[in-house]
Amino acid sequence: MLTIRELLGRLLERFAGKPRLMPDSIDRLFTAVCEASEADPASSRTAKLRQEGVPKMAKKVAEEAAEVAIEAVSGQREALIRESADLIYNLVVLWSAAGLTPQDVYDEMDRRERLYGIAQKLPKSDALKFKPAPNAAAAKASQGFWSPLSGRRS
Repeated sequence: MLTIRELLGRLLERFAGKPRLMPDSIDRLFTAVCEASEADPASSRTAKLRQEGVPKMAKKVAEEAAEVAIEAVSGQREALIRESADLIYNLVVLWSAAGLTPQDVYDEMDRRERLYGIAQKLPKSDALKFKPAPNAAAAKASQGFWSPLSGRRS
């Protein structure tokens, strides 16, 4: 098993001088999810999931998170990669329905990094005090599904 130092060393070697791809990938996925949300649910898994509502989307996120955990424990690397991608997809679908964007999450991650460091989870006491600034997306999300691309509720 690799130590954290060894893992970070390998990551730095692998990605040295290369652009960070993950945020770009999530941004592209978010755009595609928003576009697919407007499609026919009979031909679009994303549109069908959005039509089924936030409870179904939340259930899918929980199911995929459990599958990620199971694959991590079982040591099945390739399965863990696939399940992680499924988890990210379902999380992005849920974000889109809730009126969140990837940038909202990036901003929170940046805030936490400034306060606690890059690899820190927000302490529970601070999480209870934190109230994100209200935004138009959140207000629209509370009124139903909202597509950030079209600005329309469905």
